[in-house]
Amino acid sequence: MNEQKLPDYGDVVAAAERIAGYANRTPVMTSRTVNEAFGAEVFFKCENFQRMGAFKFRGAMNALLQFTPAQRAAGVVAFSSGNHAQAIALSAKLLGIPATIVMPLDAPAVKVTATKGYGAKVVTYDRYTEDREQIGRDLAQKYGLTLIPPYDHPHVIAGQGTAAKELIEEVGPLDALFVCLGGGGLLSGSALAARHLSPECAIYGVEPEAGNDGQQSFRSGKIVHIDTPKTIADGAQTQHLGAITFPLIQQNVDDILTASDDELIAAMTFFAERMKMVVEPTGCLGFAAARARKAALQGKKVGIIVSGGNVDISRYAALLAG
Repeated sequence: MNEQKLPDYGDVVAAAERIAGYANRTPVMTSRTVNEAFGAEVFFKCENFQRMGAFKFRGAMNALLQFTPAQRAAGVVAFSSGNHAQAIALSAKLLGIPATIVMPLDAPAVKVTATKGYGAKVVTYDRYTEDREQIGRDLAQKYGLTLIPPYDHPHVIAGQGTAAKELIEEVGPLDALFVCLGGGGLLSGSALAARHLSPECAIYGVEPEAGNDGQQSFRSGKIVHIDTPKTIADGAQTQHLGAITFPLIQQNVDDILTASDDELIAAMTFFAERMKMVVEPTGCLGFAAARARKAALQGKKVGIIVSGGNVDISRYAALLAG
């Protein structure tokens, strides 16, 4: 994978054309309350309204649409804490491709149920003691499957970048863009789109405070590996950035920020009470970081990608209840 050419904005454009008949063009929403609090124009790109409930559908569909007939017949394997799992499973179902998904034992039940509901075979593992990447590689080799990782793949990255492309095409150039960060697929793809369509835009990745490997990597200039972080943002419990996502982030992103679990809960509560949206904890990362820095955003035009809305209702209610 390291020897592959890094994806560029042209790949994002091609991905947008490729997935146009499959992916939703998600709404861009605003809040007068937020705009008044920030003293800014804030635009939320709501990927919680994407098919299967998250931006991951974009990258998964873009990758699977490029399979050869032989790859389609053999099947796809993926590893994911939930949203990439559902995205691959749904994309595979739509395209008639057999899918096997490696998921952690503690993945949200709603995500496991949805993945199985799309017809995929689920193989479980312990995220704290087992290596999901190795399990995925072993399954691919044993059964002749094509492995599509959740973020470190050029077709996945290009697909994810279509969300930011749509946002900027709809609202115009931005002064700042906040994007959640796990393994870096959404951030690196979004950065490709933003750098081309809004060159002066400050691009920020946001990851959980408990799992700031991306921040450490960005500031040290090398990929930092950490233990699986313990955070409510289950979609960002990654241990390291990718060999493809990291150089793209280095080239195009201005800084990596963090948000605490308490800040995520506050953002979730705001989305629910004031914007009538169910957003999963990971999907709140961008908004949480922007809220903490609103004084610096006065007078600016700000984009925030809300990455997804897949969360167990019982857990969601418990988090909001405190």
